Amino acid sequence: MGIEVILLILAAILILIVVANVKIVPQAQAYVVERLGAYYQTWGTGLHLKIPFIDRISRKVSLKEQVVDFPPQPVITKDNVTMQIDTVVYFQITDSKLYTYGVENPLSAIENLTATTLRNIIGDLELDNTLTSRDVINTKIRVILDEATDAWGIKVNRVELKNILPPREIQDSMEKQMKAERERRARILDAEGEKRSQVLVAEGQKESAILKADAIKESKIREAQGEAEAILSVQKAYADSLKMLNEAAPSDKVIALKSLEAFSKAADGKATKIIIPSEIQKMAGLATTLKELVVDDQNNVNK
Repeated sequence: MGIEVILLILAAILILIVVANVKIVPQAQAYVVERLGAYYQTWGTGLHLKIPFIDRISRKVSLKEQVVDFPPQPVITKDNVTMQIDTVVYFQITDSKLYTYGVENPLSAIENLTATTLRNIIGDLELDNTLTSRDVINTKIRVILDEATDAWGIKVNRVELKNILPPREIQDSMEKQMKAERERRARILDAEGEKRSQVLVAEGQKESAILKADAIKESKIREAQGEAEAILSVQKAYADSLKMLNEAAPSDKVIALKSLEAFSKAADGKATKIIIPSEIQKMAGLATTLKELVVDDQNNVNK
């Protein structure tokens, strides 16, 4: 009975040992395995069995892209301006064995390498170029880091300058310069707006004058046309009256009578000088003679 219990205990212990040495490597990870203290192999995603007391998992490595934000580093530009620059490095482990055995502390090594590379690059640039050449600086740092970290099984994908902090007095000077530049642009915009406004006003006045001149011209044309039509109407009426008069063939007495009517209208007291046709003068003399004869007859009767 004692032997069966011992066997059961041994079987349970064996099962526990086997279960404890069955390893499942998750996605995007790799296990570096050592056997008897030396590198044995790298386990990828899946189920693996480790020999107890012989194999040891040295490091669990993440194969995902990682982001490290390094604290600000003091750097000096070519024109002797000291500034603080902090960087962000995006990297990915491509070789778990080299990452495990290539360098003691990979992140610290990357940070120190980034700081020295940044100082070398910024040392060749002046302040203005440093502030306007972020992309160039990022590219140079990435290339240098990528080449240096190949021996550590690391691939540097991107490097970004997060902040560039010049000294306080330089920041104040830059702010004043930017303020002056904004004021200059504002004055230019105001001047251009005023110029545009004056141009629009002048164009409006010009168009108004043209329209006014066209209106006056059109009014005079219409007035002249109206006068011409009136003259034509009068002339046509006069011609029609002459035509009707000729067709009627009036006698001399009728013509003389009409002449007297015209004369009476002309002599209504408004004219200062009257020219009397000879025919009317003869008729006036005849009327005077008739009047004298009538007066003489009356005198004889009275006698």
